[in-house]
This record gives sequence, C-alpha cells and structure tokens, in this order.
Amino acid sequence: KQWYQRRVRACSTSVSEHLAQGTQLLRAGNLGEALNHYHAAVEGDAKNYLAHYQRATVFLALGRHKQALADFDTVIRLKPDFHHAKSERAGVLLKQGKIADAKKEYTALMSVEAEKAEQGLRDIPVLELAVEEGDNAFDNSDYATAVDNYDKAIDIAKWDTSLREKRAESYLKLGNLINAIGDIRAIAKLTNDNTEAYLKLSHLHYMMGEEEESLKEIRECLKLDQDHKECFTHYKKVKKLAKHLSQAQDKINEGDYEEALAKLGLALKTENKEAKVVLKIYSRMCLANKQAGHADEGIRTCTVVLQSESQDIEALTNRAECHILNNSFEAAVNDYQAAQQINNDSKHIRDGLKRAEKLLKQSKKRDYYKILGVPRNADKGQINKAYRKLAKEFHPDKFKDEAEKAEAEKKFIDIAAAKEVLTDDEKRQQFDNGDDPLDPESDQGKQFHRNFNGFPFGGNGQQFFFKFQ
Repeated sequence: KQWYQRRVRACSTSVSEHLAQGTQLLRAGNLGEALNHYHAAVEGDAKNYLAHYQRATVFLALGRHKQALADFDTVIRLKPDFHHAKSERAGVLLKQGKIADAKKEYTALMSVEAEKAEQGLRDIPVLELAVEEGDNAFDNSDYATAVDNYDKAIDIAKWDTSLREKRAESYLKLGNLINAIGDIRAIAKLTNDNTEAYLKLSHLHYMMGEEEESLKEIRECLKLDQDHKECFTHYKKVKKLAKHLSQAQDKINEGDYEEALAKLGLALKTENKEAKVVLKIYSRMCLANKQAGHADEGIRTCTVVLQSESQDIEALTNRAECHILNNSFEAAVNDYQAAQQINNDSKHIRDGLKRAEKLLKQSKKRDYYKILGVPRNADKGQINKAYRKLAKEFHPDKFKDEAEKAEAEKKFIDIAAAKEVLTDDEKRQQFDNGDDPLDPESDQGKQFHRNFNGFPFGGNGQQFFFKFQ
C-alpha cells in the first residue's frame, strides 16, 4: 500500500518537487515525511543520484545505516566523482567496523576530501589498538580493562555488533547484567531477525527477577520464529512463573494472604534455582506470612531474604513484626534498629522501634498473652476459651490451703486482667502498642485493682459464684 501511494505521488508530483519538499521537511526535523518524499523521488527517477543521496542522509539520521550504505553505493555508481558521497560511505564503513574497506576509501579521498580522510585514517589505528587490547584483557580475565577498551572502540565503530557482543560478555563476567542488556538490545536493533539476541535478553531479564520483561523479549523471539525450540521452551516457563507471581500479588492486594502463599509456593516449584527469582518469591512470602500471622514461617522466609540482601528494609521490618508475634521483643528491637541504621528518616521504622522497645519493657512486667497462653494474633474466641479454662483451674474456692488460695487469687486476678484487656479492642490495641491499660499507675489500672483487692472468693458467710462467659 505504501509503495502504491509513493507511485501515485511520484506520478502526480515531479521529482524536483519531491526533493524540494523533502529538503524542507528535513530542515524542519520531520524525518518520516521527508523520507516519504525521497522515496517518491527515487520511485520517480531511479537514476537521480541526488534523490538517492538525500534519502541516504535521512536513513543515517534514523540510524538505518545499512539502507544508507546501499544508497551511497548507488550514488557513487551513478556519479563516480561525487566525493562527498564517498566520504559519507567511508564513515558508515568505519562505524560498521569494516576497517579495510574504510581505510581503502579514506586513502582514495586524500586528494579531494583531505580533512575527513585524515580524521578517518587517524581513527583507524585507535580502533585497531582498542580492539586488540580489549581482546587481550578479556583473554586474561581482566574484564574491567576489556570494557574500557571496548568503550573506546565502540565510540568509533558504534554499529559494529561484534564489539557490542564482546562488551556484553565482559559485562556479564563482571556481573553487570543491566549494561549487558543495553548492548544486547542494541544488537537486536542493529541486526534483522536476531532471535538469539531476544532469547538472550529474555534470559538476562529472567536472571534479574524481571519476569514480565523476560516474557516481553521472548515473545519478540517467537514473533520472528514461532517454531524456535529454545524460545518456546523458555516462553512456557516464564509465562507460568509470571502467572503465579501476578496471581500472588493480586491476592496480597486483596488481603487474601493464605491464597497468596499458595500461589507463591507454586512459583517456587516453577523456579527454585535462579537466585533473583527465588529472592523475589521469598520476599513476597515474607510479607504474606507476616500479614497472615504465621510468625515462624515469616521469620524463616524473611531470614532467607536477608541472607542475600542484608540491607532489605522491608524484610527487616516484616521479620521484626513476626518476632513481636512470637513475643521475641529483643529480636524485634534488633531488627528495627538495623532498619533504622539503613534509613534514619523513616517514621514507620521509628514508630516500630518505639513500639518494640515498649513491648520489651512491658514483657518484663506482665504479658497478658502469656498469662492466657495464646498467640498475639489470637481471636476473641481463642481468648475466651483460654480464659474459661484457666479461670476454672485457678478458681480460689478450689483451694483449702491458705497459701495455695492466696497464690490462686493472684493468678486469678492476672487471668481476669488478661481477659479484660484482650477482649476489649481499644485496650488490646494499647497493649499491643506497648502500653498496659491496667498498669497500677494508670487510672484504669487503679480502678481494676481496687475492684479485686481483698475480694472474698468464699468463706465468711459469703459464697462466690463465678459465671463463665
């Protein structure tokens, strides 16, 4: 359709008009429309060397050096004495890394395009030396030096894919996956139908734990060759992993942490070796376990993350909260302090540390969860059940010995206090934040202790009846 449109324009508008309009658009920076007019000019007169030359300059501006080189070849065939075109062609050859061809071209131009020819001939030995020293450094496992030399070479021969391949390999040896990806992506753009480049890009993104980017690149490979065996095999694995991780994140966002953990378990079955992927899965497990109240699993999964990324603030704060669930307040304080050393400006961390320190101090006095023997995330049903059991066990009327009765009374008061606090949402929140609402120094605490002070559980003509809720 585009070819037909260009033919129509070529017939209805003269070649000179297309060239004039193309030049005007080129000056305005409208490369796409300028190129259309130059296409039309070439269609209208295939032997017009100026049309080919102008189109070549637009191709160069668009980075389409192969098409530009083809047009420069045509220009020189049509007009052998067009030395500026020869100079442009020599520049393209040098940037493509075709040293022998560029050298021959520049040498022939010395008498007519001396300045450009001399610059090109000076660049060639610099390029050759940089490549040689880069290769030697790579062979000697000095990858940083290899990168430095390949940088110098690519500054001159930026379209030479072999140099970018060498630099990408050097980056990989250094563990710099991001820069390696940059070079391989450039290679994919510089060469047509490069399925191997897209496969490698997909693998590198996968190694970085970027499953969605990996999936995007492997799809590009399959667009070029739907029967590519390696690409299809990798595609199936990445698609499966991406699905599990996406579903897990959706469940986390919905607050369905148990289902999120199930999806994360499937993700771990899909991939349990690639370090960054595994780390990503465990990082989400760390969060989901904390949110679900699975203290032990939360501590385990967060610890796995911190073994690889000791500065991971989210893992530190999540593990701290799991330690709190386990009544390990000193460990929680340690984790929050470690997080604060990394980020001293976070209000979330400051508040968490303050709460953990209060809970640690509180634990040395009276812990209502321990009194009732329930976890910190127990619901009211669990709390009332534990309360009823302990209240029966330590009912003072069950004891005849005065010393035993006195001890039972003391425990019974603690049990009643624990129930009062933990079944009242507001008081429980206070306690969970490190403040005991029944502290003897507080007004509520004084009232509670007056109510129980010297309470006659039986005897002296009075009978105590206890109603279990």
